[in-house]
Amino acid sequence: MSTPVRPDRTGGPDRAEDLATRPLGSLLWWSCSQTTLGVGVYGIYALTNAWFVSRGVGETALAAVNLVAPLLLLLGAVSTTVGVGAASLVARRLGGGDPASAGRAAGNAFSLFWATALATTGIGLAFLDPLLRLVGATDATLPYARPYAAVLLAGAVFSTGFSAIVRAEGQVGYSTAIWVAAVAVQITLDPLLIYGLDMGVTGAALGTVGGQAVSAAMALWFFFGRRRRPYRVGARDLIPQAATVRDTVAIGSPSLLAGIGSTLLVALANAALATAGVAALAAYALAERVRTFVTMPQIGITQGVQPIVAYNHGRGHHARVARTLTLSLRATVLYGIGAAGLIAVAASPVASLFVSDAAAHGEAVTALRIVMIGVAVAGLPPLIAASFQSRGMPGPSYVISLGTLLVIKVPLVLVLGGLGPTGVWVALAAGEVLAAAAALAVLARARRRIGQDRLR
Repeated sequence: MSTPVRPDRTGGPDRAEDLATRPLGSLLWWSCSQTTLGVGVYGIYALTNAWFVSRGVGETALAAVNLVAPLLLLLGAVSTTVGVGAASLVARRLGGGDPASAGRAAGNAFSLFWATALATTGIGLAFLDPLLRLVGATDATLPYARPYAAVLLAGAVFSTGFSAIVRAEGQVGYSTAIWVAAVAVQITLDPLLIYGLDMGVTGAALGTVGGQAVSAAMALWFFFGRRRRPYRVGARDLIPQAATVRDTVAIGSPSLLAGIGSTLLVALANAALATAGVAALAAYALAERVRTFVTMPQIGITQGVQPIVAYNHGRGHHARVARTLTLSLRATVLYGIGAAGLIAVAASPVASLFVSDAAAHGEAVTALRIVMIGVAVAGLPPLIAASFQSRGMPGPSYVISLGTLLVIKVPLVLVLGGLGPTGVWVALAAGEVLAAAAALAVLARARRRIGQDRLR
């Protein structure tokens, strides 16, 4: 029998049992504030990294770094797929009193990700230039994009700390520490490597990989070295089992599709903007970094809700699941409207922090103001999709992830992208708004079919 986990010193709900017993309001506040802190810190890194590259190497280098984003988003989608799928299994198995199955789910997830990461490194490095050309690299940006992408691909195996699986057992504090430690290392290394050693974009990439290596080491210690946990991961658990891998992939695949969708969307936007020149590409790079930062709390809410939903679903506490989803939907909409409005109003000074070229600045201001319209409701689709995944119900998540991409977002960029940069900005914003409406429609339909007591 496993030994109960002690609560953390801050008094926060850091035990698996707390997910089912703590008052829901304080539990949600603690869980979501911790996950928001973690992803928010990473968002700060995304902005500081852009600032270091822009000021230390140049705006062409910043555009080149953003061109690599589709490759990184794809790798991130794989880690998210494995993490979300395994976290759902772990939390539900713990909620159902089956720690052995929880250990098997976690171990299989580790092996699956490591194998995929190594394959990504080999294939990515072998076909690096064609891949970069495919996502929009030009003769001007390729010399910067190539070394940046090569370093990140070489370190792909370190690109996750399995924080979702850490959170699945209620260890929200340690999950946040994994994020914060990695970002602290990255922010420290970036100026040293970019400026001190004059390594340019290569230094920026090395700083990123260095931080990722720290988070990976922390995860290994947590799962294999730390005592007093509700389950253990043994050597046998690392051997892939068809049923466990199938369930992990099935539950996590909507996240993979969402990641692929983001990759495709960024690539299409870059391709549409390539003919408009470096100023438009730099404006998009800036808008994407700011959007990433602003949406971090929305991601934090989604991540904080997932273990609560999964664990209580495993326990059969469906009313608690319903209340969790209602409160989190309200929170993400209220935050989105406030944050998007603030950035839209402050678009000019925000753009001035990152670009000095007049053309790039003007285009960035326009991009920020339009894109923020979509950001106001951008948190709804991933939150609703994640709530289904956490309950082991990937079907509706597929509709939200793949359906909104193919039916709404891609067609908008293809059609409106031909109108120039402004058309791209409008397409991105309208895609988010329509995707949110579609996600709410899917949720409403599921409520009618499955029952109010399970989804409200």
